[in-house]
Amino acid sequence: MLNKNIPIPLYYQLKERLTQTILQGELTPGTLMPSERELSDRYSISRMTVRQALGEMVKEGLLVREQGKGTFVAEPKINQGLLKLTSFSEDMRSRGMKPDSQVRSVTVQEASAVVARGLMIQEKDQVIVFERVRLADSRPMAYEVAHLPLGLFPGIEAEDLHNVSLYNLIEEKYGASLEYARQTIEVGLSKPFESELLGIAPGSPVLLIERSTFDADDRPFEFVKAVYRGDRYKLQVELRR
Repeated sequence: MLNKNIPIPLYYQLKERLTQTILQGELTPGTLMPSERELSDRYSISRMTVRQALGEMVKEGLLVREQGKGTFVAEPKINQGLLKLTSFSEDMRSRGMKPDSQVRSVTVQEASAVVARGLMIQEKDQVIVFERVRLADSRPMAYEVAHLPLGLFPGIEAEDLHNVSLYNLIEEKYGASLEYARQTIEVGLSKPFESELLGIAPGSPVLLIERSTFDADDRPFEFVKAVYRGDRYKLQVELRR
């Protein structure tokens, strides 16, 4: 039972108790949570209190609601380090997951002002644009649009990027050296078409990422705009004094 004689709110006590059952493995990812009525009866509290506790857990990414089905224990979030440059494919394999990509389009376009600035080229210079949905264990994780200067990578638009790391291809076939990247990360809400691609509800929290990747000559050769699922990612950085 919850303790009604202490100043800690009952919804918070319930949230902490349910959180512990998830972290300790008693409730595994994909498990259907008991209904509000069941939890209300079990802990002798109101359904409104239960609803508040579950709502907080959904916001924190511990639970996920599926329309018409119920509330389920969410998959654990992936810690995304901020201090090492790795490809999506390398990152997923290092976590024991199988990376894949749904290539939506490969086109040659004129660089917009934003892309030109990210690649340090002239506006309207030609760039190759790869539009992909990035998958891990067949589940959508991110929607990514990568821009590369056409002149640096002739013929790359014909390459099969279904399950190939773009970085590995650039290094092995074109001899480019990946040295560092400049990346910005913002929190946003998913647009309808992004939500459909990622399998999330419209307006869901997402991470908005922009990255310019540089070679050994301090020349940017890739500019990426990506949308990562907020319910599957959290950022991690180690701070030292």
